[in-house]
Amino acid sequence: MTIRSEAMDQLFHSILNLQTVEECYDYFEDLCTIKEVQDMAQRLEAARLLSEGMSYQKIAEQTEMSTATIGRVSRCLHYGSGGYQTALERLKTAGSKSGR
Repeated sequence: MTIRSEAMDQLFHSILNLQTVEECYDYFEDLCTIKEVQDMAQRLEAARLLSEGMSYQKIAEQTEMSTATIGRVSRCLHYGSGGYQTALERLKTAGSKSGR
């Protein structure tokens, strides 16, 4: 099964056209429930922590995520399409450019 479609392309282009974090907050608040956005942020955080070598248990304690969800993130991180790696690498690059 593929998620690729014209509707998905439109969604991703709409996201890519946002220019500030504030615009993202506004858009995602309209587009998703707060819980959905929080879940996405938690998964990205779990991917970051996994890529740094943190254990499932420590991640679960720190994020209050289930180990099952952390396991899914781990599988995607290691065997997925590379989306997490790309996002994490770009966040690191953006952070180093801004002096973080």
